[in-house]
Amino acid sequence: MISSLTGTVSHVGLHSAVLDVSGFGMLVQATPQTLANLRVGNQARVFTALIVREDSMTLFGFSEPEEREVFETLLGVSGVGPRLALAVLAVHTPEAIRVAASSGDDKAFSKVPGIGPKGARRIVLELADKLVPLESGPAATTSNPWQGQVLAAMMGLGWSEKDAGAAIDAAVQDSPEVAAGGNVGSILKLTLRRLGQDGARASVRS
Repeated sequence: MISSLTGTVSHVGLHSAVLDVSGFGMLVQATPQTLANLRVGNQARVFTALIVREDSMTLFGFSEPEEREVFETLLGVSGVGPRLALAVLAVHTPEAIRVAASSGDDKAFSKVPGIGPKGARRIVLELADKLVPLESGPAATTSNPWQGQVLAAMMGLGWSEKDAGAAIDAAVQDSPEVAAGGNVGSILKLTLRRLGQDGARASVRS
């Protein structure tokens, strides 16, 4: 089993890259996010999953082990092959996939090219007990069940997972009484207000 590759990037394409590893050119299929981090001539490490078929052996590469874990879990869903699993990761972050699966958000999977409403619903049903949001801070503890919903809403508005998570944590620290109420709408407004304030401060500093 090839679990990772470390070598010099010799080629980066739209859907794949080639790493020179001890004299061997290793072709890996990858998401746009992973490929964007690779630069020809630079050293790189990718975490890999090897898919063996009767007529082929294909390596799929990921920038983080979490991406690979979600990819392999998606392969356990009936009707989902490697290409479709990779397409899901091209549209959503691993944490967004976990949130969608655990909250029954089949519309999130319908946004992926090649997945229709029935397929999206099947994915949610089969992943419900296999993928759950990861704990990544005080706002993601089991005492805050609204965390996944607020995070998903923020990402749906265009914020990155990292920025949204940081804003949620900061907003909760500023107004713990709002978080204690557990109202998703109120917490979302509070977080957006916090982001607006941070943006205003950045503008003044510049």
